[in-house]
Amino acid sequence: MPTLRAMNVLIIGSGAREHAMARAAAQSERVQAVFVAPGNGGTAMMGGKVHNVALKATDLDGLLQFAGETGVELTVVGPEQPLELGIVDLFRRSGKKIVGPTRDAARLESSKVFAKEFMQRHHIPTAGYRVFRDSASAVSYLGALPERSWPQVIKASGLCGGKGVIIAEDRDVALRTIIELFDDRIFGDAADEVVIEDFLKGEEASVFALTDGVSYRLFLSAQDHKRIGDGDTGKNTGGMGAYAPAPLVSAEVMRKVEERVIRPTLAGMASEGYPYTGFLYVGLMIDGGEPSVVEYNARLGDPETQVVLPLLKSDLIAALQASVDGDGRLNEVPFEMYQQSAATVVMASGGYPDHYETGKPVTIADGVESLEGCMVFHAGTSLDGARLLTAGGRVFSVTALGDTLRESIDRAYEAVEKISFEGAYYRSDIGAKAL
Repeated sequence: MPTLRAMNVLIIGSGAREHAMARAAAQSERVQAVFVAPGNGGTAMMGGKVHNVALKATDLDGLLQFAGETGVELTVVGPEQPLELGIVDLFRRSGKKIVGPTRDAARLESSKVFAKEFMQRHHIPTAGYRVFRDSASAVSYLGALPERSWPQVIKASGLCGGKGVIIAEDRDVALRTIIELFDDRIFGDAADEVVIEDFLKGEEASVFALTDGVSYRLFLSAQDHKRIGDGDTGKNTGGMGAYAPAPLVSAEVMRKVEERVIRPTLAGMASEGYPYTGFLYVGLMIDGGEPSVVEYNARLGDPETQVVLPLLKSDLIAALQASVDGDGRLNEVPFEMYQQSAATVVMASGGYPDHYETGKPVTIADGVESLEGCMVFHAGTSLDGARLLTAGGRVFSVTALGDTLRESIDRAYEAVEKISFEGAYYRSDIGAKAL
């Protein structure tokens, strides 16, 4: 068997998703060095092949220059902001291989209005909706809704870090939300357009695909926990935990998702002149075995990445290379999953998703990652010399694998108990609904 020439890989982002990506990339025999820009305390502590780079994820020119100077042959985009800014377009114009959709294709995430109108054009199942560009028309619409119409879902069209969706249980909450979005500008320009949707009943799940624009490979399904409190109560967050695979997504449901969502999405984007490449996240509501699309993300989700990547048995980098090589070989590359379950518990700073403090010293007991099947992915940490400090709202994503979901959940919580910092908060019911 010929020896593979090891290459340099650049991963853009600073969260637990990017830490999980760096871990998977470092395990590949195809990789010589993994650069993470800007990375976090966890990626800084990995050593070996992995190196942090002091460049912001939104410094597109700086990232391109770095990739050129260090001989980076493959770049992987973690968060959504660089995609909206057009990093894929920039890198491709310079002849650099990069995993992600173009700026136009990334509108599936960066503009909820674009996504809803796209789904309507291509007959992809989703909730009924209306689009508003001023508070007066939205208030008038909400005021005329009959009582049986509640709840309604109100979404800022642009990027809001996973916090721009409000489920309005009644008219008063809806009207207050509209004032906050249009008049108080709590999400700034991201709420220049607002989508008001019918509320979908059912249970949520996530499906992830890697695509070269035509063919695709599917990761295991997952289920995120968006609300801050146990029992799915309180405010929406960037995600407080996840598990995979999601029992809700049976083989039959997955068949419907492929047939009714994945394939029409890729075909529709290509037909409209925006071939979609990279990772595609489909957030679903499943009711009675029937899937509807809640939202698209133009990248891997966080914290779902921290459960789906550890369950990928095959070489991630080989699949990513095939997705950008343009020779249609993605379907020929091994893409095998471990026959296990994974659960991840997010440890957050006290007060998140509202006001929280950073700079709190972190204590991690020796041997946490030697616990069977456990991995600690850093989401918001930094290194001050030898001291590990909190540096974000979500601080850790503590993942564990197990032969059963129950086993993976128990192992994850066992590891959580060995990590401490002032104000640490986490949900105690991650995965409970699947049990």
